[in-house]
Amino acid sequence: MRNSNKTSEKDMSGKKVQVKLVKSVIATPQWMRTIVRTLGLRKMNDINVVTDTGAIRGMVRRVPHLVQLTEVKE
Repeated sequence: MRNSNKTSEKDMSGKKVQVKLVKSVIATPQWMRTIVRTLGLRKMNDINVVTDTGAIRGMVRRVPHLVQLTEVKE
C-alpha cells in the first residue's frame, strides 16, 4: 500500500521558485490556460512565487513557451 501522508524530503525543503508569464495565453488550448491559472498567473508579466515541488515543475514543463521559471535565493 502507498502511504499518502508521507512527503518527500524535497517537498519539505521549503525551496521556492518564481514563475512568470512571458507570453499571452490567447490562441492556446484550454488545457494550457488551465495550467497557467493553476500556477497563479493571470496576465502577461504576472509573477508568482511558489514552493518547488514535482507538480509545479511538471506544470512548467507542459507550457515552457509561456512561462519562465527562476529559483529564488533566500
